[in-house]
Amino acid sequence: MNKEKPFGLAAEFKTHEDLLCAAEASYAQGYRKMDAYAPFPIEGLARALGKRNRVPLMVLIGGIIGGAGAYYMMWYANVVSYPINIGGRPMHSWPAFIPITFELTVLCAGLTAFFGSLATCGLPKPYHPMFNLPEFERASQDRFFLCIEADDPIFDATKTREFLQRLNPLNVAEVPK
Repeated sequence: MNKEKPFGLAAEFKTHEDLLCAAEASYAQGYRKMDAYAPFPIEGLARALGKRNRVPLMVLIGGIIGGAGAYYMMWYANVVSYPINIGGRPMHSWPAFIPITFELTVLCAGLTAFFGSLATCGLPKPYHPMFNLPEFERASQDRFFLCIEADDPIFDATKTREFLQRLNPLNVAEVPK
């Protein structure tokens, strides 16, 4: 019988400290394609998994592009495209450009934060292989899971299972696709 390759191996832990220690040990062992699941946010877990948050940089770039685009749009309209001298004011009256520049900076930064968060989280994702694991239902209640994916370059089913067993989990289970 041809058995399908699993999604990975998941270890179930009782406390968040155990999960954090297991994530640090897994990263130190060389595993890179892994994820952790917990019923509440755990300080330092993303760093322990080796994950980096790119959203703040994306928001900064989105805000700069929005502000620069707004300022350029108003400058071009007032100075180049349709120059009308009203009341003897200068063509490039930058104080009048500030409110719109600020508003478009905030708008573009906010939209970048929203769509950037969705994109980096891989959302929307109505299905995930971890849902096939019967024990995973407790991940939203009182259990903590660390899943090392089979796509990891150093993943070997038996060696990875032995490694996870050394971390003293409650259970180690194969996650079907």
